[in-house]
Amino acid sequence: MKARIEIRLKPGVLDPEAAAIERALRQLGFAGLKGVARAKVIEVELEARGPEEAEAELRAMCERLLANPVIETYAIALLR
Repeated sequence: MKARIEIRLKPGVLDPEAAAIERALRQLGFAGLKGVARAKVIEVELEARGPEEAEAELRAMCERLLANPVIETYAIALLR
């Protein structure tokens, strides 16, 4: 089973890379920006008996290694 995990910074956490991207886009003339956010996407392929088992295992991966729960949130999408 394939899955996609999207990891984002929580609201209010400073993201210097996104701020630099926003500044550069404004300098290039994209004045209508309302904000820029950055996310990490991790694709995983795993063996699981079903979607519930896969999601539980992916959640454990995120909580133990992939995401920092203090400053990040994550979303899991099963791709089948």
